[in-house]
Amino acid sequence: MKATKHAFMDSPSIDQVGVEERISRLTKRSIKKESKLTALKMALSMVDLTTLDAKDTPGKVRQLCIKAMHPHDAVPGIPQVAAVCVYPTMVRVAKETLKGSKIQVAAVSTAFPSGMSTRKVKIEETRYAVNEGADEIDMVISRGHFLQGEYNYVFDEIAAVKEACGAAHLKVILETGELSTLDNVRLASDIAMQAGADFIKTSTGKIQPAATLPVTLVMLEAIRDFYYETGKKIGMKPAGGIATAKLAIQYLVVLRETLGEDWLNPKMFRFGASTLANDLLMQIVKEHSGVYQSIDYFSKD
Repeated sequence: MKATKHAFMDSPSIDQVGVEERISRLTKRSIKKESKLTALKMALSMVDLTTLDAKDTPGKVRQLCIKAMHPHDAVPGIPQVAAVCVYPTMVRVAKETLKGSKIQVAAVSTAFPSGMSTRKVKIEETRYAVNEGADEIDMVISRGHFLQGEYNYVFDEIAAVKEACGAAHLKVILETGELSTLDNVRLASDIAMQAGADFIKTSTGKIQPAATLPVTLVMLEAIRDFYYETGKKIGMKPAGGIATAKLAIQYLVVLRETLGEDWLNPKMFRFGASTLANDLLMQIVKEHSGVYQSIDYFSKD
């Protein structure tokens, strides 16, 4: 698949004031008590439980996978998370630990988080992760090439990684905190989707700012427009900085109002998070029991 010279010229410019006003309106909406528990459980089912530290060990990954399968057995009806996200070298450990569950194994790839490597190395790393058992690949785009206007380069690289994924789903990380403008976020979203992304994702979580509601709205609108043009549904994953249940529910409100209920499921929407799950669990237990439990009642990993 090759990009044409004019393939990305149709990306619209973004009205930043309009985006911020819409976010302000949507986040002021209140969730009725009977709907809150449903929203909390939905958000938990959309979490990609993540550990991406240089000090990750097989033991830590196994512990995370056990938490993914058993978030809080003391309360019935709590869903498992959607996926566990790890480095490629930890994929086999995660896959073996999660055997028998429906939880996906996601692996970061393409010289995450910087993306500063050769295309050959990025493709080899992707193939390695898939061969180890990864169900999903979270790649980073080459932000330097993008910011220099080398859009065809970015397109071709995404397309090459998509091919290397085989049957694995591809999430394309834009690293929106480095793209500077909402116009760039929209353009990068369009390029990623045209190049074959199954999901577009805000951030690595290693750069600030990471996910924000205005950036997410721009990306959701890009997904909506792409669906209207092609009939293809692309998923969305905000990642980094989403640590509270209240904020997660605000993301779900924006998602529902922009893309509708067809996207309100883990196949189409994910949260990239390491600490969000515990706050969601605290709020779910509160809805069941009427009182908050100490954070110490929940495992940290």
